[in-house]
Amino acid sequence: MSDLALERVLSRDRWIIGGCVRLIAAVAWLWLWRSWAAMGGADTMARMEMPGMDMSGATRASPANAVPYLTSTFAMWLLMMIAMMLPSATPMILLYGRLARGARAQGATMPPTAIFASVYVAVWAGFSTLAAVAQWLLVRSGLVSELTLAVGDRRGGGAMLIAGGLYQATPPKRACLEARRSPLPFLMRLWRPGWLGAARLGFAHGVYRLGYCALLMILLFVFGVMNLIWVALLSLFVLIEKVLPSGSRIGAVAVIVGLIMIFK
Repeated sequence: MSDLALERVLSRDRWIIGGCVRLIAAVAWLWLWRSWAAMGGADTMARMEMPGMDMSGATRASPANAVPYLTSTFAMWLLMMIAMMLPSATPMILLYGRLARGARAQGATMPPTAIFASVYVAVWAGFSTLAAVAQWLLVRSGLVSELTLAVGDRRGGGAMLIAGGLYQATPPKRACLEARRSPLPFLMRLWRPGWLGAARLGFAHGVYRLGYCALLMILLFVFGVMNLIWVALLSLFVLIEKVLPSGSRIGAVAVIVGLIMIFK
């Protein structure tokens, strides 16, 4: 490929970056769908199977099986976070790529943009590690079913929904939501040139998104971590709250549903 042809390809970095991000997210969603279908689809609440776990009914989240359990659980959470969090981050990634291209007279923007996106995913990998450990501890304690990965006590699930709904009205949540709805001021305020600047922005964006969504991700334990319908609903909620100013009112709905689960 000649230098001119290569430059023409790289000049379409928006299409390349957007295509790569969507492809990665699509692969993650495909993995989730295949896993969900293998577990019986809509009947997944009745049975649960994970890589590295037998189906004999014996305790699988045991100390002797900690490493394989945590490894497979981390992979599950990471792919789930990629499927849920990467698509809604695509506009921010593309905006960063456009700004990075405008800040450089020559050269492609894909390497720093890739660093920005990779560090963003690394933040969610850190969350996935904590979520995997939390799941292992909850399963071992009996608070979460090992087959459905859902809170066994209805009142416990209701309390989690109430906590998630109330978090919607807190100042940290509003600050993270504002940064998400106004990406350009966020980028301009934290902009630094070069690869280190890309890593710094990717980390900051990941932390803000984590503050925005972490408690919502914990709510996956209410109706089952691998209940794809619940995963899709939470993903839809994340999109609605970004697009519609009234999306935060859904927090009130979560509180009401939680109260019903507790007192019904």
